[in-house]
Amino acid sequence: MYASHTLIRYVPATVPMKLTDYTDYALRTLIYIAVHPDGLVTIQQIADSFGIPKNHLIKIVHRLGQEGFLLTLRGRSGGIQLARPASQIGVGAVIRTMEPDFGIVECFRTGNECLITPVCGLRGVLHEALQAYFDVLDRHTLEDLVRKPHALQRVLDDRAALVRLPIKTAPA
Repeated sequence: MYASHTLIRYVPATVPMKLTDYTDYALRTLIYIAVHPDGLVTIQQIADSFGIPKNHLIKIVHRLGQEGFLLTLRGRSGGIQLARPASQIGVGAVIRTMEPDFGIVECFRTGNECLITPVCGLRGVLHEALQAYFDVLDRHTLEDLVRKPHALQRVLDDRAALVRLPIKTAPA
């Protein structure tokens, strides 16, 4: 008689929650502006530093402005800046604002049609996990994300400079 063997699949202990690129770019935009506090920055500067499409970034900056995270000044000498100090911009608040949906399973969504919702414990467990996720995010501010502003600024400015360099072609 042979014992049956069960294959055990490795699953990492930490599987990150996935944010949309929209939220990721919003956080990067705020980080960029936070490390450039001495003036207005442009959408083009941010786009160059991160390699984000400018048209996409325009929509993100507009939304961040509407939600009170940024001040935008139009015109020739315009640009964007934080609407309040980085210490007063919560990471959790930014993510809640920018992320379109936290309905990670059907029973979280409007129009839920899952038959087992009334008797299933999944919704409660996932709600608790989501709350823990936001509890951590709510303890942090934009200021916490830019603890090394000079190092961040150097990396971002170096990246932007590389984007602006002309492409050299080999002589024919």
